[in-house]
Amino acid sequence: MSTPVTAPWRYAIGMFGTSIPINMIKGSMILFYVDILGLDVRAYGIVMAVYAVIDAVDNPLLGHLSDRTRTRYGRRRPWLLVGGPLLAVGLVGFFWVPDTLDGVTLVVWFAVFAILCEACDSLLNANYGALLPELFPGERRRAAANSLRQGFQLVALVVSLALTPLLTTQVFGTEESTEGFRTTAVIYAVVATVAIVVMALGARENPDHASSTRSRFLPTLATILRNRLFWQIGLASACYLSAMALVLTGVQLYVRYSLGLPVAYALYLQAAVIVVSAGGLAVWTRVVARRGAAWTWRLAFLVLALSFVPLFLATTLWTALPAGLLLGVGWSGMLATNDLVIARVLDHDAATHGEHREGLFLSAFGVLGRLNGALNGLALASLGLFFGYYSGDDPGDDPALAFRVYVCAYPFVVALAGAVLARFIRVPDDTPHDLPEIRPASGDLTSGPAPGTGTSAGPVERGRP
Repeated sequence: MSTPVTAPWRYAIGMFGTSIPINMIKGSMILFYVDILGLDVRAYGIVMAVYAVIDAVDNPLLGHLSDRTRTRYGRRRPWLLVGGPLLAVGLVGFFWVPDTLDGVTLVVWFAVFAILCEACDSLLNANYGALLPELFPGERRRAAANSLRQGFQLVALVVSLALTPLLTTQVFGTEESTEGFRTTAVIYAVVATVAIVVMALGARENPDHASSTRSRFLPTLATILRNRLFWQIGLASACYLSAMALVLTGVQLYVRYSLGLPVAYALYLQAAVIVVSAGGLAVWTRVVARRGAAWTWRLAFLVLALSFVPLFLATTLWTALPAGLLLGVGWSGMLATNDLVIARVLDHDAATHGEHREGLFLSAFGVLGRLNGALNGLALASLGLFFGYYSGDDPGDDPALAFRVYVCAYPFVVALAGAVLARFIRVPDDTPHDLPEIRPASGDLTSGPAPGTGTSAGPVERGRP
């Protein structure tokens, strides 16, 4: 059966829709709940730890359900059409906090909607991410599609990160009120839902990928957990995602306390980072075409780690901006390569076991990547222990240093650990896509390659930046 063709822009626009809600949440949650509403950082840390446990359970289950889905509309599209509106509802509820809530009731409201939004985001990303290797086989075409979708993500970040502080604290509200967050959340929810629905309706899944028998959850999960590439690349990817999550969640308070400026000025710093990242995507994609995804990934990791040093030393907006530009270069490289490296692992797994189970595999990766929620909670709670910052009502003696450490020092350590790990990982070569269609393996999924697929995805590449 011939593979239906999906327009790259139609797939890529989905990244715009999935990025806006979750990045508004992550970018504003500390400012909104801790600094404005007075939620204690210790309570925040506990909620993030509970979330990490729940996320570790629901991610693989959601991915497995996606892989097992068989409908006339495809495996992934029904979940995308359900998940988009659910995330929109969660986004509005997250910022629409009743004025009467305080203490324990505020913690409960925060916990319910934080976990709901993360679960919806997990559902969306498991299905959306699984479509990339399916819709765009071959690394060159996949790299081009990935670059386009990352471009849409950066446009979404301009809206959800750079523009949000201005909308919430000046256009629709004030520095100390919540009204601006409510209005902004409603607008973003509508825009995101439309983008996700447009993407889902235009995705043309390959029906051959749904022709295999439905896999069993525990045996399939066991084969994934025994795969050393899952642990190696998953942990390295988690380091990258955790470093950027720390920056994302703390940058508004970094601007307020470390740079001594109104929160709205985060617009300029975040816009500079995002614009450079967008421009760098084309350059990094060309490097991928010449040197391969793995070599470029290692180089980008190193650039990202080093970029946090000048950001730590910055004391004014004018010294923070050049540091932000370097951060944008490293981030752009990771955007252009990280998903390609993960896609190689998915190809390798499919060629080895004869089954397309990208949803479960990506969700298992997501468990490692989403540990950044627990890490963020621990990092924020440590500001109370080391610097006396517990909330906006009790900021301690040196909140400027506290958020300099949170946004710069902690991400540097995490990203450097990922860069070192990436240097020693043996990434599979790009899988040839002119091979016959993979057929389901008979017997146990752990028994080896499927009939007709040869041995595996081929030799393993070892590159060095």
